[in-house]
Amino acid sequence: MTTYTAPLKDMQFVLHELAGLDAIARLPGYEEVSPDLVDSVLEGAATFASEIWGPLNQVGDQEGLKHHDDGRVTTPKGFIEAYAKFVESGWNGLRFDPDFGGQGLPKLVDTAVMEMWNASNMAFSMAPLLTQGAIEALFLRGSDDQKQRFLHKMVSGEWTGTMNLTEPQAGSDLGLIRSKATPRGDHYLIQGQKIFISFGEHDLTDNIVHLVLARTPTAPEGVKGISLFVVPKFLVNEDGSLGERNDVRCVSIEHKMGIHASPTAVLAFGDGGGAIGYLVGEENRGLEYMFIMMNEARFGVGVQGLAVADRAYQLALAWAKDRVQGKDATAPKGPSVPIIRHPDVRRMLMSMKSRVEAMRALAYVVAAMIDQAHRAPDEAARASAHAGVDLLIPILKAWCTETGIEVASTGIQVHGGMGFIEETGASQHLRDARITSIYEGTTGIQANDLVGRKVLRDGGRSMAALIGQIADVCDELERSGDAQLKAIGQRLRDGSRCMADAVEWIMATGSRDLNAVLAGAVPFLHLCGVVCGGWQMARAALTAQRKLAAGDGDLPFYRAKIATARFFADQDLTRAAGLRDAAIHAAAGTMALSEEQF
Repeated sequence: MTTYTAPLKDMQFVLHELAGLDAIARLPGYEEVSPDLVDSVLEGAATFASEIWGPLNQVGDQEGLKHHDDGRVTTPKGFIEAYAKFVESGWNGLRFDPDFGGQGLPKLVDTAVMEMWNASNMAFSMAPLLTQGAIEALFLRGSDDQKQRFLHKMVSGEWTGTMNLTEPQAGSDLGLIRSKATPRGDHYLIQGQKIFISFGEHDLTDNIVHLVLARTPTAPEGVKGISLFVVPKFLVNEDGSLGERNDVRCVSIEHKMGIHASPTAVLAFGDGGGAIGYLVGEENRGLEYMFIMMNEARFGVGVQGLAVADRAYQLALAWAKDRVQGKDATAPKGPSVPIIRHPDVRRMLMSMKSRVEAMRALAYVVAAMIDQAHRAPDEAARASAHAGVDLLIPILKAWCTETGIEVASTGIQVHGGMGFIEETGASQHLRDARITSIYEGTTGIQANDLVGRKVLRDGGRSMAALIGQIADVCDELERSGDAQLKAIGQRLRDGSRCMADAVEWIMATGSRDLNAVLAGAVPFLHLCGVVCGGWQMARAALTAQRKLAAGDGDLPFYRAKIATARFFADQDLTRAAGLRDAAIHAAAGTMALSEEQF
């Protein structure tokens, strides 16, 4: 097992050169976000991730959680102390409003830090990930009293938050929710059961703030009748102190394939007569409000895919440099060599490295768009950024998580037989990564959202704008006169044309044969992910070439950046034509059989 080391050099490159940290720092409210401040934050987070959370990653995986008869859940050894240090250091509140104890840093900076938490200990990072989504929902839609009562402690991390959607009969189809909310004066009594609630019960904090979807007695059927309620584990008194225990209990925790240290709870609300809950916003608008939290979580899970991939890459790279097996193919009579000398191992490592860098670049660029959507002083700029975020969130979530799984699997392959043995730690990354393409909306759900809401309903406008941006980069690569960059540009242009072909087909087909479009939605999403990743790698190569021409900075790093972008172009962007064809022609086979023929 290797310890996690945050890739600060690449993070800083992406923050400054691709995501435009300087422009983000000029947005209203971010004027004090200087390069020195950001470097200090990143360096502190890197130390915390490697020294405090990282060493507990394998501990949590092996020890797991304990559920007690009284509903308590005990986290693995060292977790309570590590979380206390996390709160003391103020990490949970990096991007939140200083009025509630936050530090007011951009989403962009917080994204780099969240990558570190997830890479060092994905299971542990679930606590702040869900808490931050709950904070965002309450901040935007909660009443003043709710904000004052809950947000200070949630921003600090002293209390955690959860998202309660799923029920035994209602997974992705939230219209089937049965949990009830009965009005009682200034509050509601909540009754029902929720499953798959991450950090729904634990011993890290003395309170947990649950955001719960339920139906009031007069609610219409389906998703239009869902309301959102804040239901604390312990009631909170007017002075902020904790009152009596609320009527919510952890019935059990799930025994999972991975993220063993993250308690996935089954929660029973109201078995003793009703859990006290407070309506957030207006009745029957709960799903709309919950989408604030869900989009936060979808972005965060996309970052998880990136993070666990980077951790798997670091482990595989260390193994490949240390493991001596076989002869150098060009010196068959020479000594045995580390496996990193073998071309196929190099191919696997370059595949892992290039995909990690592409995911990081895309995630940080989307984070910068989120900052622009919230803070840009110009209304048109905010609207443009918001449209870009809406389009890219499902791509980021699904492509990064599916790619993270592939990278973690490749990591096991680099290890050979030892990758299948638990002591190396390679298998944990694959087991942990596997959930990311499922929770917060499966890959299929993200793909349906992409083609249905973000292409068809939008009339293809946002996608056309994206393709235009990619074309501008292709033109710049072509004008560079550099053979490497021109080759990357041609691959990117070919991939972009494939994406445009698929969009044109979706627009022409969606109104007359929606099932055909949906049958090819996942290949289309992968196509978009590969092209968007290639877009960012191409931008990175352009920047690196300018740095090299100027003789500015770490020249070996910039040469590696161009080589890595070329590898991605040759190995990943070349898949675009096949993905386009799969998207367009999927329905012919997919829908051919009757149900009885399966």
